[in-house]
Amino acid sequence: MASWPERWHQGHPILRLLLPLSWLFAWLVARRRRAYATGKKSVWRSPVPVIVVGNISVGGTGKTPLTQALVAHLQAAGWQPGIISRGYGGRTTYPCEVSDYATPAEVGDEPLLLARACGVPVVVDPNRSRGAAHLLARHPECSVLISDDGLQHYALARDIEIVVIDGKRGLGSGWLLPAGPLREPPARLREVDLIVLNGSWHLPSAKPPQAHIMVLEPQPWRPVNRDEPQGTPPAQGPVHAVAGIGHPPRFFELLASLGYGPEPHAFPDHYAYRAQDLQFQPAWPVVMTEKDAVKCAQIAPPNSWYVPVQAALPEAFWQALAKRLTAWAAANKTLN
Repeated sequence: MASWPERWHQGHPILRLLLPLSWLFAWLVARRRRAYATGKKSVWRSPVPVIVVGNISVGGTGKTPLTQALVAHLQAAGWQPGIISRGYGGRTTYPCEVSDYATPAEVGDEPLLLARACGVPVVVDPNRSRGAAHLLARHPECSVLISDDGLQHYALARDIEIVVIDGKRGLGSGWLLPAGPLREPPARLREVDLIVLNGSWHLPSAKPPQAHIMVLEPQPWRPVNRDEPQGTPPAQGPVHAVAGIGHPPRFFELLASLGYGPEPHAFPDHYAYRAQDLQFQPAWPVVMTEKDAVKCAQIAPPNSWYVPVQAALPEAFWQALAKRLTAWAAANKTLN
């Protein structure tokens, strides 16, 4: 039987009672966006191109690994990226640049993961315009900004919009919050520059046109405690699988596909772990996502591992991205 979050995502009949609230939410979304489009609300434009990686649904879709892939690709192409993020789950003085010594409680789990994995400047700020200006002031060498999430943060002008959709869940019921999982209507997809599907399309409805398939490829396992030697990951067999991400079943399915027998332990997205949360019986190895490992380094029991993933995208995606960046450069040269 599907869990309640899944039934909510799929559109349980009882949720039809909330549709009037969804219609009100849709009106408010359209009204807010129109205020930015007509100049009633101010929009800040960066002097360098801004790439927004977001989604129109709540829950994890794979934005963070895509952001990592974008950073690596842009660096190889000669760009110098910087990352801005909401810093969900953190509490600090904004804007705040993420250091290697920051904690998830200060800056959030995803920004800390990105700072460590990418080695580029990362600034967190709920006000993404302010965060972007702060990053560029501190790092004028940055030639492109990537906004991890923030598709609906219209106060920041963007030059390229990339929407990520889970290939198995798609857009769910197609209903907006609170009856369904959508932050914006499905028609919003017609306006974005690029659509990325995390995994193949598994739904009876037609997949979004011109969508690019992203495959998350597991990398060698690493110990959760960064101070421990690499060691040898556990052989195939039973493991305690820990996932506090937007869609935990994706991680459990990954472990099963690798030949392991995951005992699933799902936690809410951005969950603040305690040591007792990771004490399981039997004493099998504990395996978690990289995002969870950022928060569990000091409290995970021995024989705890995380599985990094690397996003693989088709060449057509990178060509389309390069085309849009070239167009930005040409337009910027003309304006200046």
